[in-house]
Amino acid sequence: MVVPYKHEPFTDFTMEENRKEYEEALNYVKGELGKEYPLIINGEKIFTDDKTVSENPGNKKEVIGYVSKCSQELAEKAMQAADAAFQTWKKWDPAARANILFRASGMIRRRKHEFSAWLTYEAGKPWKEADADTAEAIDFLEYYARQMLRLKDGVEINSREVENNTFNYIPLGVGIAISPWNFAFAIMAGTTVGPMVAGNTMLLKPAKTTPVIAYKFMEVLLEAGLPDGVVNYIPGSSAEMGDYVVDHPRTRFINFTGSKKVGLHIAERAAKVQEGQIWMKRVIAEMGGKDTIIVDNTADLELAAEAITYSAFGFSGQKCSACSRAIIHEDVYDEVLDKVVNRTKELTVGATFNDNSKFMGPVNDQAAFDKVLDYIEIGKKEGKLMTGGNGDNSEGYFIQPTVFADLDPKSRIMQEEIFGPVVGFSKAKDFDELIDIANNTEYGLTGAVISDNREHLEQARQDFHVGNLYFNRGCTAAIVGYHPFGGFNMSGTDSKAGGPDYLLNFLQPKTVSDMF
Repeated sequence: MVVPYKHEPFTDFTMEENRKEYEEALNYVKGELGKEYPLIINGEKIFTDDKTVSENPGNKKEVIGYVSKCSQELAEKAMQAADAAFQTWKKWDPAARANILFRASGMIRRRKHEFSAWLTYEAGKPWKEADADTAEAIDFLEYYARQMLRLKDGVEINSREVENNTFNYIPLGVGIAISPWNFAFAIMAGTTVGPMVAGNTMLLKPAKTTPVIAYKFMEVLLEAGLPDGVVNYIPGSSAEMGDYVVDHPRTRFINFTGSKKVGLHIAERAAKVQEGQIWMKRVIAEMGGKDTIIVDNTADLELAAEAITYSAFGFSGQKCSACSRAIIHEDVYDEVLDKVVNRTKELTVGATFNDNSKFMGPVNDQAAFDKVLDYIEIGKKEGKLMTGGNGDNSEGYFIQPTVFADLDPKSRIMQEEIFGPVVGFSKAKDFDELIDIANNTEYGLTGAVISDNREHLEQARQDFHVGNLYFNRGCTAAIVGYHPFGGFNMSGTDSKAGGPDYLLNFLQPKTVSDMF
């Protein structure tokens, strides 16, 4: 019997003891800053002359670490190591593979604040957001280990008097995990260990701005007993070696989370069969969203304002699930807008590595800072700026939470993924129009409906076309095993991370018929 898993609890930072422990973890991590980190290929640590400099986005003069870059030559070495390791790893008892994840999750749990502190420094996460990221990483390890235990004996199918038939799952081969910077621990870990516990071997290419936390995770996997070559840590340039490993004829699948542009680029390259390739590569992709909260004229307006504000500005709006569009019934539009603006003005912005009072930290880097401010200038032309609208990158990459009102639903601010602390408001005359506007983007990741009208909620259940739909709450904060996560249309392949069928993306079913 597989014991059900309850998700890792979040830390209550109102308790003095918890605050003190987190401060101690931050002090420890601060003492570790500025070190050099190697690649890890077939268990071997390899330092290269070419380095990525990981900086603190809240204090850009502070270096988190100097991380070796992988070249094409070293990527080939990693591919060969993973290919060789697959020949034995695929034959491991799935329960033994799951045990490595259980051991790793226990190690991370005991060092939870330390890992969260790395996220506060390297990703600029406020304490609460960093704690949730680490908790989700633990959840992924625990959940996927248990899912593998459920799948390991296959599924019962029909047999006949003259034959015994079995239906089992076997792994695919070598996969590439290309992970994002916004959930630098959780998604990085989940996209790596899900395929790995299913019996595949992996090349892990973390985001260029958050490679140190990925290295720390690699250390845990190896300490937990992961054999050499099963996961190979190869940070580096997408232009230098990213396309190389995607194109490689021994690559069996690519597990990607990131932008629509990069996801489509990977899908296009993966579709081409290379010389010596004897399979169609699978692409598992989560590519972002343009997420909407709709509010009708029966809604609890305080709840609506809280849901919009938190969903729009949590982690500076740098979540693919973030609310960047609020579509409000015309009867309550002004009141909801006013409540959100007032709440937004109360939010605090600043460095989070030495202060738990800030609701928002920095955006990711200079490129993100420039992109968001460019969109804010567009918003000033398309709608009415209600609050925010400025940034300061003198020390870190800080942007004030920004609200635009009276936007055309087809405007750029309402259609294009900004990935920053910006939310736009539009109004609708009735619930049908609320749904129509909510569905008018190319994405379909998350959405929420704030309403006390059960008929409206049931209509939204059928007609609101997103992979994750929430009633009377915000549109962020999916929990592994509770809210399997993934979206429709240009939001990706809807692979449902943290869901009961996620591991099937990395397995192939095999039927054996044994005649008597």
